[in-house]
Amino acid sequence: MAGAEVRGADGAREGTDGRPPRGVRIRDMTETDVDGVSAVRVRGWQAAYRGLMPQAYLDALSVAEDARKRRERFARRRPEAWQLVAERGGEVVGWLAAGPARDADLAPDGGLPAEAPPAAELMALYVAPALIGRGVGRALLSAGTARAGARGFGTLSLWMVRGNDRARRLYERAGFAPDGAEEAYDVGGWRVPELRYRRPLP
Repeated sequence: MAGAEVRGADGAREGTDGRPPRGVRIRDMTETDVDGVSAVRVRGWQAAYRGLMPQAYLDALSVAEDARKRRERFARRRPEAWQLVAERGGEVVGWLAAGPARDADLAPDGGLPAEAPPAAELMALYVAPALIGRGVGRALLSAGTARAGARGFGTLSLWMVRGNDRARRLYERAGFAPDGAEEAYDVGGWRVPELRYRRPLP
C-alpha cells in the first residue's frame, strides 16, 4: 500500500522454529516503547533499503521525529490492530505491526467471497540491524501470524520492497508467496516498487 510503512527489514540466517532466541521476549507494545520502536524502525530502514531508496532520504531520517509521529499514532491506535515488540535486556530490538488488511481487493466485497474469513495484513516488521539473522525477526513473525490466526483471520498479506532479498527469504520460509499484486510509490523522487505476498492461516 503506497505511502504506508514499508515492510520487512529482517532476514537471512534466522532459526527455524519461530521461538525467540535466548534472552529475547516477545510482548505487546506499550507507549513506553515508542522511542525504542522508532530507533529500530529508522535504523532498519537505513540498513535494509540502502541502494533501494535515495541515500539522502535515508540519511535524513530522524528517530526523534519518527517517535513524535509514532506517539501520536499510538494514542489513536485501532483496537482491531496489534503491535508486538521484541525486548532484550529491557531494550526494544524488534517491532511488528499488523491488523485488518487495507487493500480493497482483500475485503469480502472487493474480491474475496462474502463467506471468506477476513484478511489480515503485516504492516511493518523491523529488527535492530545488529541482531539481524539471530532469530528475532522470525520470532516476531511467528507471534504476529499466530495472533492473526487466533483472531479469526483467514489470510495474512504484506507488501515488500522489490529487491529486499533478505526479507523475501524470511517471508518465503514462513509460507508467504507473491500473489501477483504490484505497486510503486514515491520516496524522495525515487519510484519504489513493492510486491504483495500472502499466506493462508490455519
